[in-house]
Amino acid sequence: MTNQIAIALFLLICAVFAADQIWFGGTLPLTAARGLDDFIEYLAFWR
Repeated sequence: MTNQIAIALFLLICAVFAADQIWFGGTLPLTAARGLDDFIEYLAFWR
């Protein structure tokens, strides 16, 4: 991954979180964390 791609991805992720904070009340980080937790539990089941 080049520096240019890393910076573009960072800016894209920051823009998504900023848009969520402005227009949707800022619930994206909590929703993403819950989804990641469920996914980790699902993977642990198949281990």
